[in-house]
Amino acid sequence: MVVDDDPAVLEILNAYLGRDGHEVVVSGDGMDAERHLGTVDVVVVDWMLPGQSGVDLIRRARLQYPALPLLLLTARGDEDDRVRGLKDGADDYVVKPFSPREVLARVEALLRRANVRDVITLGDLVIGAQARTVTLAGTAVPFSRTEFELLLTLARHPGVAFSRERLLERVWGAGFGGTERVVDVNIQVLRRKLGDDPEAPTFIETVRGHGYRFRDPGTP
Repeated sequence: MVVDDDPAVLEILNAYLGRDGHEVVVSGDGMDAERHLGTVDVVVVDWMLPGQSGVDLIRRARLQYPALPLLLLTARGDEDDRVRGLKDGADDYVVKPFSPREVLARVEALLRRANVRDVITLGDLVIGAQARTVTLAGTAVPFSRTEFELLLTLARHPGVAFSRERLLERVWGAGFGGTERVVDVNIQVLRRKLGDDPEAPTFIETVRGHGYRFRDPGTP
């Protein structure tokens, strides 16, 4: 996610990050951005934002999602300001004006450092994000590309409720012409392959009137 109140910055970073294969969420203010914190793998945020400042957003993000990589963009180039940003929770910073290539490199470094949950283990379920493998109780479970992307999207963010519309955007893409029913059909397939009972789910919970979430293993 890129958070900046300058549309030009959003456009440039969206283009560079998207060209490198990243799915980008953009936001113009901190309050809006906070709603998306649980659904993204890294946040690039400007210090000066309307309403909630970038540093305020970083503090709140660090409390809610301690492992979320956070990159601060700042026009404040002196050492005291940079130190303050790092102390308030930023993992790294880039001083404005910046090179989009440098931002991209730092984003990729943060993702490597965090390992982007390359291997996700949730009970007996193990998902290899890079290898694109799924095993359940030690047995390999085959999934189509779309099924795997849907499972991975939910499993990377346990406890976070995704709307059907949001899942369509992330898995099928913004230009997909189908209806939200396709999400329900694919969820049924995932549950069948995982042996998941929708009435008492081990993995995928239905959020009535909204969509689905992967069950947080930390909840009873």
